[in-house]
Amino acid sequence: MSPSPVIPPSCEENRTLADNVHPGDWVNPEPAHRYNLVIIGAGTAGLVCAAGAAAVGAKVALIEHHLLGGDCLNFGCIPSKGIIRPGRAIHEARQSGRFGVTGTDGLNIDFERAMAWMRGIRAEISPHDSARRFRDELGVDLFFGTGRFIAPDAVDVEGATLRFARGAVCTGARAARLPIPGFEEAGCLTNETVFSLAGLPKRLTVIGGGPIGCELAQTFARFGSRVTVIEHMGHILARDDRDAAEIVQKSMARDGVEFCLNARVIGVSRRDSDRVITVERNGERFELAADEILVGIGRTPNVEGLGLEAAGIRYDPRDGIQVDEHLRTTNPHVFAAGDICSPLKFTHNADTQARILVANALFGRRQKATTATIPWCTYTDPEVAHIGLDAPAAGERGIPLQTLTVPLTDIDRALLDGEAEGFARVHLKKGTDTIVGATIVARHAGEMISELTLAMSVGLGLSAIGRTVHPYPTQAEAVRKLADVYNRTRLTPFVKRVLETWLKWQRR
Repeated sequence: MSPSPVIPPSCEENRTLADNVHPGDWVNPEPAHRYNLVIIGAGTAGLVCAAGAAAVGAKVALIEHHLLGGDCLNFGCIPSKGIIRPGRAIHEARQSGRFGVTGTDGLNIDFERAMAWMRGIRAEISPHDSARRFRDELGVDLFFGTGRFIAPDAVDVEGATLRFARGAVCTGARAARLPIPGFEEAGCLTNETVFSLAGLPKRLTVIGGGPIGCELAQTFARFGSRVTVIEHMGHILARDDRDAAEIVQKSMARDGVEFCLNARVIGVSRRDSDRVITVERNGERFELAADEILVGIGRTPNVEGLGLEAAGIRYDPRDGIQVDEHLRTTNPHVFAAGDICSPLKFTHNADTQARILVANALFGRRQKATTATIPWCTYTDPEVAHIGLDAPAAGERGIPLQTLTVPLTDIDRALLDGEAEGFARVHLKKGTDTIVGATIVARHAGEMISELTLAMSVGLGLSAIGRTVHPYPTQAEAVRKLADVYNRTRLTPFVKRVLETWLKWQRR
């Protein structure tokens, strides 16, 4: 028995969260003689594995060394979107004068109340991931402690030996650290600590222009921080279409975010109350001072201390555990799912892989994780959502493309909402309506991309979306209008002449 971890800051909401995801009065159960499935790690992948396996009658053990819910609930999706919403709210209020709203001058946001909102929602969601739910409702044997393999078919946790027919490693990933002098001493923030801030920093420097960095940079700028983003490339959001990234960058700049691009951080230090970043750009060095530094340069898989060698499981410290297309490790009795083994470090990907893992590990199915169609979304304003291949990736695979784009300025609802910045784009296999990939840049792109994801998942072409009636006026019409654009490309001069001849004959 150990006390609940203290989740800063100390408040009612965080105490409720801790009591759900790591109760202080928890006593680990006596291990069963043998388990159908032993899972190390209780983030999204581990929880879905445990719930799915228990639902079909498997005897399941779940091991977690810190907080149930992992990154998503405690340090990732939930808290980040929990503060993005207040940031959008103050932005919308400040911009509402264009709709005739008065009294919008000088609006400010109470940072402490915004953070309290986030913590309250996180605590409200936490019972779904709670220790008591998994023990009492689902029948899972839940062990708090550090799990490590001691044999190909056995795990030790706090001195107890758990033997299994099948094992699963779902230990996820953590925020990557900067391999530069002074990083630890300067006390830099990551996504695991930024949501514990008690006050709004006047000056915030964000290292990394990826999704995490951009989402939080824009939000803190809207809260009132002076924000600078340092990015080693020439633009932000390197994984997305260049023109999509440019739209987001311009939007962030309007919110007050400053960018230091083509730059490399070579050192961090403390100077009195300031945190000082030494930057190199175009051969020149200079310094930036900040009250807080947020590092968002990617994720590092949690492979340390698991005893993977004792289980015969191959891994790489940067790429994680090696798995085949069925999520089986080099130990045929052990599987892995989620951020620990996948380059796509998203909650919904971890969920999808966990379901595949349960089917393959317990029932000998041969489902392939590589066939899943995984979208992703960056929750800046506007959002950027993507599915499938972009043009460079398709080119590398030798897939000829026809690319179609509909600007949101062509969408009535986007104009009515004052949200006409962005576009919907689809890449088709040339000469067909087969969807190879798509990108949407819009205020609600994450909601809009699923129609294209569904079409790709079940093999429907763009024409099927065009035949689907969409309510008017909605921003999702942008997706349907892509089909209209495609149909117009099929009206070649020859086809047009044939149709004109037919219509003339009808008039006789």
